[in-house]
Amino acid sequence: MPDDTNEPFIRGLQQAWQREQASARIYRALAAREPSETRRRVLLKLAASEVQHGERWAARLRELGAPLPPDRDRPRDRAWRWVLVQSGTDNALKRIESSEDDDAALYAELARLAPTTEDRAALSAVQQDEQAHSRLTGAVGAAGAVVGPQARLDTLLRRETWHKRGGGWIGQAIYGANDGLGSVFGIVTGVAGATAGGPAVLIAGLAGMLASALSMGSGAYLATKAEHEVQQAEIGRERRELEQNPAEEREELALFYQLKGVPEDEAEALATRLMTQPQSALQTMVSEELGLSEQNAPNPWTAALSATLSTAFGAFIPIIPFFVASGYPAIVASFAISTLAHFLIGAAKTIVTGLNPWRSGLEMTIIGIGEALITYGLGLLFGTAVG
Repeated sequence: MPDDTNEPFIRGLQQAWQREQASARIYRALAAREPSETRRRVLLKLAASEVQHGERWAARLRELGAPLPPDRDRPRDRAWRWVLVQSGTDNALKRIESSEDDDAALYAELARLAPTTEDRAALSAVQQDEQAHSRLTGAVGAAGAVVGPQARLDTLLRRETWHKRGGGWIGQAIYGANDGLGSVFGIVTGVAGATAGGPAVLIAGLAGMLASALSMGSGAYLATKAEHEVQQAEIGRERRELEQNPAEEREELALFYQLKGVPEDEAEALATRLMTQPQSALQTMVSEELGLSEQNAPNPWTAALSATLSTAFGAFIPIIPFFVASGYPAIVASFAISTLAHFLIGAAKTIVTGLNPWRSGLEMTIIGIGEALITYGLGLLFGTAVG
């Protein structure tokens, strides 16, 4: 007879056993319909891992004198599995990824209820397996069976800092200049419409420039700092997993290589070789699992300085004429140089986007002119109403 004091733990183990059986059936069903041999092997390995987890809980339940619950493939389970399979492997794996996270939460609760340190250790190991499965399902869904030249090139480029996509601080500077120009150009034209280009335009423009630059700089700093902290936390978590569960991490690394088209035996040998070099293994796992790189970690101060200066530069352009003129001549000059700046910044955006510079420049110019006409008209309307 089972010990009544272990009843909550036993019920949790029984639930965990049933979940493992259901998960294994889903993985097998997906594998049966998967045309890619590489992904099919990975799915079957995941199914086998779930079965092994179930066997561990079954053995522990027998030790506690508790029965195994019935392994019923209920109609609602079959219906859900059918829906997942029909929706396609990629969509199904997104759903499974969420359920793996739920399983990890169940194991965390079981660890709290566990009567022995051995139980807690076993649960911790399986919980880490479930977290690895969650990441792997995402990788299986994102990876194709055949890795072409472009995919291989992308993998290589991620390892070379001078090929960073997105433009780095250069891209941030371009977008900062664009934001500063657009916001202050709107302020200048609006106030110019209300005051016929009086001294208030210069004051409003300078205030808008300062506010925009500080806002963009502080926002860039906080966002980049948060990104950096999250990245470091992910790298630290991966380092602990490598130290605590090297066997599971080696298997996970081998599966990632298989997803990239490496034959199974070569992937196993490569993973084993990498695990003898902990730092190299960590860098590889961080890159393959998380798409991160310690060498490419964002610098909050660089982001803040770039955003602040570029926004101030863009914002300063519309108010330049008002330092030497006033009235309608200054309004016309501001409109002209701001329109030209919109085109040049729009063309410069292609450094980041890769689009046609003429098309991008004209698009920005049209948007800038439209903004100027709207704000100038509103300024005239407000000026008339107040006057």
